[in-house]
Amino acid sequence: MRKGFDSLSGVVSSQMQLDALSGAIFIFINKKRNQVKLLLFEADGFALYHKRLEKGTYELPAATSESCCLAISAQQLQFILQGVSLQKVHFRLRYKKTA
Repeated sequence: MRKGFDSLSGVVSSQMQLDALSGAIFIFINKKRNQVKLLLFEADGFALYHKRLEKGTYELPAATSESCCLAISAQQLQFILQGVSLQKVHFRLRYKKTA
C-alpha cells in the first residue's frame, strides 16, 4: 500500500492493460484486507482515496475466474466500503425498461 498516483496508474496500464484516464474507479485492497485505495482520474488529474480499518476487514466480491481484475457496480463498492456483506444482500424484483 505504499504506491501513489503514478505507480498505481502504471499498474492499471501495464498489469491490468486498462486506460487509467478512462474515468473508472480502480480499487486496490491489501493482503490483510484492512486497507483500500481507490484511484480515479477526474477531468483535471488523479484522485486517490485511502482508508484503513481499525477493526475488521473488507469483503472481496466472489470472482468467477483467476483474473486479477473484476468489474463491480458502484453500489457493490459502496457496500464494500460500508462493511455490508455481499453474500447476504438480497435485491427485490424491480421493473427494468428494455431497449
